[in-house]
Amino acid sequence: MDRPRHLIAIAGNIGAGKSTLTGKLAEAFGWQPFYEANTENPYLADFYTDMPRWSFHSQVFFLGKRLEQHRQLLDHPGSVVQDRTVYEDAEIFARNLYEQGQMSERDYDAYRRLYQAVSAFLPPPDLIVYLQASVEVLLQHIHQRGRDYERSISPDYIARLNTLYDRWIDHWTICPVLRIPMDQIDFCSHPEDVSRIKQQIEAKLTINIG
Repeated sequence: MDRPRHLIAIAGNIGAGKSTLTGKLAEAFGWQPFYEANTENPYLADFYTDMPRWSFHSQVFFLGKRLEQHRQLLDHPGSVVQDRTVYEDAEIFARNLYEQGQMSERDYDAYRRLYQAVSAFLPPPDLIVYLQASVEVLLQHIHQRGRDYERSISPDYIARLNTLYDRWIDHWTICPVLRIPMDQIDFCSHPEDVSRIKQQIEAKLTINIG
């Protein structure tokens, strides 16, 4: 009998550990990992120079690439683990730009309409694994991985994103959510943490995977 096909999406703030857990779960389940696309955004330089003018263009580009990737993983014949969801661009990052006055109400309304129209046709994941972490832990993870472009990220920015993530997950009803408290977990140093998360996923999906 063929193994059932599943789509698990890993969500969480910057530095939560999404890519690491994606790889570890893909290995544990024998599933295909789909990592966040690293395609260069042609609007990014303009965006950092003048955010209110270019935020809409930049976010639409990111949304388009995320939707392309979502379509690719849906076409994959086996089960997959996805690093970051299509929903986070809209519900977290675009919303933050709007709430901080970096995207106009007119642009944000157009963006939301586009996002809602397109995402309505995409089947949701079977489960979202939400990596929930404090600002202190997120900043520690960001510092440890030492990416130059993340050095200027402020605690206030991470805190705002955390608030939006929690608000989004609290109201998410399209598929089940498994919350993982990252302040108490270190699956890089403790393989047993990955095993426990795997068991929790199996319980949420009511499946038994050999």
